[in-house]
Amino acid sequence: MLIDKTLLDKYNVPVPRYTSYPPANYFTTDFDYNTAIKVLEESNNEKPDNISFYLHIPFCSQLCYYCGCNTHITRDKEVINDYISTLKKEILMYKNFLSPGRKISQIHWGGGTPDYLDAEHVKEIMELFDRNFSFISNAEIAMECHPAHLSYNYMDTLLSLGFNRISIGVQDFDTQILKTVNRELPAIPVNDIVKYLQEKGVSVNLDFVYGLPLQTEKQFARTIDRAIQTSPDRIALFSYAHVPSVKPHQKILEQYGIPEAAEKTAMFETAYKKFTDAGYVSIGLDHFARPDDELSVALDNKMLSRNFQGYCTTRTTGQVYAVGVSGISQLNNAFFQNTKDLKTYSEKIKHNIFPFEKVYFLNNEEKLIGHIIKEIMSNRYLSYRKTCEIFNLSKDDIFRITRADTKKLAEFEQEGLISINEDGFTVTRKGAFFLRNIASLFDPLMKQQEKHFSKAL
Repeated sequence: MLIDKTLLDKYNVPVPRYTSYPPANYFTTDFDYNTAIKVLEESNNEKPDNISFYLHIPFCSQLCYYCGCNTHITRDKEVINDYISTLKKEILMYKNFLSPGRKISQIHWGGGTPDYLDAEHVKEIMELFDRNFSFISNAEIAMECHPAHLSYNYMDTLLSLGFNRISIGVQDFDTQILKTVNRELPAIPVNDIVKYLQEKGVSVNLDFVYGLPLQTEKQFARTIDRAIQTSPDRIALFSYAHVPSVKPHQKILEQYGIPEAAEKTAMFETAYKKFTDAGYVSIGLDHFARPDDELSVALDNKMLSRNFQGYCTTRTTGQVYAVGVSGISQLNNAFFQNTKDLKTYSEKIKHNIFPFEKVYFLNNEEKLIGHIIKEIMSNRYLSYRKTCEIFNLSKDDIFRITRADTKKLAEFEQEGLISINEDGFTVTRKGAFFLRNIASLFDPLMKQQEKHFSKAL
């Protein structure tokens, strides 16, 4: 067993995933719109200078029963056409607020199912970006794709538009499991998709979900073996979160049985060992990359970053401006989450009003805490000296603001999860399984236990 059972039992408790700080369930609907607009304008004078755009495409042809995303099942072309028109207006609204000197370092299409759109829609939007914004050299242009909708012509269109990273939602190679969770099968064998894209110079990520009905450690091991044979550049392993109280459609899966925690842990352990034995580098919580991949190099140099779209390098890191329903903008001073309702979204944009539904304005102490947590979650270390330099604080200030317990840090070291040095600490290989727990030590909100989170493992 890779994960010590005693530690697993001790630390498999509810903690945030820390894709933001504070987590999204602290965002509030009680905010002043004019203040939000002022903060948006001020983001031009904040760091990082680069712009990262996130586009949320909520549409899918059918509902996967395990899905926890904000989706809209439709085959109505008029609904989709109207959404694309609204999306383009929102992009131009941002153009009016962003300084011309700032450049795009990242565009990420998520969903939903972005490649469910007609290729012409994708072309319209990418050309809109090209006409209205400047880009850094070798900006990251990425799309999350469902293999059921990928054709060679579609991939060629993406290539012609500058896409250089494609994330393919495989979830599992087992056809019976895919049918059970109501997921459409790939139109082209995944292996052929990966080979075709890589030959064109595209970095390919394969996404998998563990903890689905009918999955077992032995069965999932076969899926991982196929993944390794397919030879993607990156892999993401996502733990299925069964929350039928939030997503009622997930209840359908209960008739097939949901794997217990021990079985899920075994699946993850097996996958982790197989990927690392095959030469992949463990990135953050649940991602893997080839040793020469930009993410692996960034991890070695402690220049890895993280946002709602996943792991990225500091080279491509920008303040995130999200367009589309439910998208979350991540600025230096605030988070803005768009409405999830299509009609409200369209109506707001029609009147040149940003469709913010929830907002969180950050103070300096929360920025410090967010920096510390991101360093732990991304680069698996913390330097007190560098942190103090960035925020013009003392080491005592760090512990006062975060309310971190030095005795607990020592306990982490005794358990082999971190290695303490005079400047801070580094997370060990064993500790990488408990990143969320280690990061939560520096989160004063966890002392209050006001919110509900998924378990750490």
